[in-house]
Amino acid sequence: MATQRLGLIMHGVTGRMGMNQHLIRSICAIRAQGGVQLANGDRVMPDPILIGRNADKIAALARAHGIERWGTDLDAALANADDTVFFDAGTTQMRPQLLAKAIRAGKHVYCEKPIATNLNEAVEIARLADEAGRTKGIKHGAVQDKLFLPGLRKLDMLRRAGFFGRMLSVRLEFGYWVFEGDLQPIQRPSWNYRKEDGGGMILDMMCHWRYVLDNLFGEVKSVSCLGTTHIPRRWDEAGQPYEATADDAAYATCQLTGHNGEPVIAQINMSWVTRVRRDDLVTFHVDGTEGSAVAGLQSCRAQSRVATPRPVWNPDIKQTMNFFDQWQEIPDVETYDNGFKIQWEHFIRHVVEDAPYKWTLPEGAKGVQLVEAALDSWKERRWIDVPPLKV
Repeated sequence: MATQRLGLIMHGVTGRMGMNQHLIRSICAIRAQGGVQLANGDRVMPDPILIGRNADKIAALARAHGIERWGTDLDAALANADDTVFFDAGTTQMRPQLLAKAIRAGKHVYCEKPIATNLNEAVEIARLADEAGRTKGIKHGAVQDKLFLPGLRKLDMLRRAGFFGRMLSVRLEFGYWVFEGDLQPIQRPSWNYRKEDGGGMILDMMCHWRYVLDNLFGEVKSVSCLGTTHIPRRWDEAGQPYEATADDAAYATCQLTGHNGEPVIAQINMSWVTRVRRDDLVTFHVDGTEGSAVAGLQSCRAQSRVATPRPVWNPDIKQTMNFFDQWQEIPDVETYDNGFKIQWEHFIRHVVEDAPYKWTLPEGAKGVQLVEAALDSWKERRWIDVPPLKV
């Protein structure tokens, strides 16, 4: 079988997410396994060029991971006809302009989310990509990595098997304590806490929750959200204090229409100022008439209707039930690869052999739509409807 090269421009991969998940654990891992296998048995080998502003940093990154090509001139990279895919994991504020430039240069585009900081820009770039797809065969995609996590794949298997019966509600708990920087070193970039730099919990995470809710539980119809900045003063990478202008936590309720038309309520707590006492950094607790399940990043536990215990409320005696022991572990029935890598393989097959692919830029725009609706809800202190998005 033959192996073909796929020229790939990777922009913004010196950051934490771009470097760890997309370069090292996805593209480098794909190269190490001998490429992506196509339906006919042929293989595709990604050949990336790393593009960034800091020549020393980008050169060191390329050298450390056996990448032969790197540079600082994005326009020159886009002018190279041999590189047909453009990927962006840089700043959200620059993303729509970079994607538009790449699309106009005839490149297939794939990017991190959010695809924009506001809905107008998100819809504009999604429309440009769709039009280029119809007229020039341009392929496009947005990262929706959480759909490929083992825990959520097990949860979706339960849903497709009818385990929940009529789905009632979803409770999503996300977050951990991000150090302020005065006593312990920060573990997230300081720009995350500056609104003027594209930071904020709602902008960062509601894009994730939109595709998770839509795909696993039901289409989002409306949202009520309260954001807040619990920690107004933080310290940056240089140890200098600064004012935190972005929300570091948000609390939302969404009304969904389930896959069978049933009403589903989703409650979402997301915070970078919470200390964890649960199974994982994110958990999804789903209740239905026939069963319930709780999933984290890797694991999923379920409790069916017939196996539901009978607790009795008595505040005068110590609780004797261990509720954590009353759930059944959903077993690993396959080897679960890195979620980012799985979606990269899907996108590469989509580009090379036109394999089906649904995680497009219009899907990414839906995430920004929910962000904007949540921000409007917080500002106006009311429920906001989320209509079908026309791109």
